[in-house]
Amino acid sequence: MPEKGLSRDEIFARLESYRAHDVRWRDGRTFAYVYDPGPEAEAVIREAYGMFLSENGLDPTVFPSALRLETELVAMAASHLRGDENVVGNVSSGGTESILLAVKAARDQARARRPEIRQPEMILPATAHAAFQKAGHYLDVRPVRVPVDGSSFRADPDAVRRAITRDTILLVGSAVSYAHGVVDPIRELGALALEHGLLLHVDACMGGFLLPFFRRLGAPVTDFDFTVPGVTSISMDLHKYAFAAKGASTILYRSDDLRRFQIYTCADWTGYSVVNPTVQSAKSVGPLAAAWAILHFLGEEGYLRFARSMLESTRKIVSAIDAHPDLRVLGRPEMNLVAFTSDTVDVFQVIDEMHARGWYVQPQLAHAGSKENIHLSVNPASERWVDAFLADLGSCVEAVRGRAPEGGGELRTALAALGDRPLAPESLAGLLAAAGVQGSALPERMAGINQLMNALPTALREQLLTEYFNQLYRLRG
Repeated sequence: MPEKGLSRDEIFARLESYRAHDVRWRDGRTFAYVYDPGPEAEAVIREAYGMFLSENGLDPTVFPSALRLETELVAMAASHLRGDENVVGNVSSGGTESILLAVKAARDQARARRPEIRQPEMILPATAHAAFQKAGHYLDVRPVRVPVDGSSFRADPDAVRRAITRDTILLVGSAVSYAHGVVDPIRELGALALEHGLLLHVDACMGGFLLPFFRRLGAPVTDFDFTVPGVTSISMDLHKYAFAAKGASTILYRSDDLRRFQIYTCADWTGYSVVNPTVQSAKSVGPLAAAWAILHFLGEEGYLRFARSMLESTRKIVSAIDAHPDLRVLGRPEMNLVAFTSDTVDVFQVIDEMHARGWYVQPQLAHAGSKENIHLSVNPASERWVDAFLADLGSCVEAVRGRAPEGGGELRTALAALGDRPLAPESLAGLLAAAGVQGSALPERMAGINQLMNALPTALREQLLTEYFNQLYRLRG
């Protein structure tokens, strides 16, 4: 902390310098992480966020504006997902928190109504978001992971049925799954949930907002919302394709009979009574106001316009990949998320070549029958770049054709032989150094590291990533 405060100009000059190496998402050439509605909408979001920046959502009886904003957002979300007047919910800080809350509600309901269960279980298709495993880790709910269809990458209802036990409390489906952009067979999962008296949560964090607009545009969209019998809760992010400022997701329940198990209350201390519908206590009302503002600013007409742009861009990209002799799409994406791979060239080297040409595309490692691949999240700003993107993609495939995979085959073979046994931090640090990671700095070309990670057992991947991030969050000047 400086002894004397800096001037406003010094502060913002320094902040601007800090993001000099951030991905340049505003130019529309980034196919991950950012959901950009354009400068006019962003200005509305910023102003609304700043207007409610200091209001505290901890106690809605003190700031009724927070309650009004949240209940109106939940009502819009429930209507969008074709819920009736009984649907209730809350706004959370993001998809992970929404999923944590859904798992907590399922766990606490089971504690109250099925006390014979000592180790509650939730059944997760292999494509279910990692946030469910995180929730299980935090809340002591055992994830039971089941394979998905190897061609469509959709959940396999028969595999789910076989995994149900007396300890199962929750089934999970995705709409869409992040990795492949497909909707699980929610109707079949709902029937299973009803047959066995179980809860079914639909993770629509990624697709819940956009899919209804794709349906209105005539795209075939698998039913996933509250019109499906057996669906008891749905998570839907607003900071993805509703384009709200980050920190805005929704968790919805078919009725308040289940939502009450989400709420945490404590009066057993010397301070004020704590009642938390979500994980956070004190929190800015800014994200609520920003989400409310963008929904009203764009309206259904504006969102439909964005959806049409993204649908057309996605179809053009998928068609071009289908036509390319070296590339193939994994699954059939129902939204604007596309995963594609190759059986003839190293996709990690293709990614490096694309990065060198100013594109950001996301690598996904091989896992559970899904080959290593390139992942795209298509945004409205992508439309003007689709032709240039496809041209560069074709050039990059040609550039790496015939190249051997990078990353030191001997090192990969040795690491793969280690299996799942834990390694000491010093050994992990040595492996990172051998892979080309110096301190927190990553090499400019990542194909070698990605190939290395791709060859490792999952447990060792996780150990290496944990060690890297443990060292990453240190101030080094």
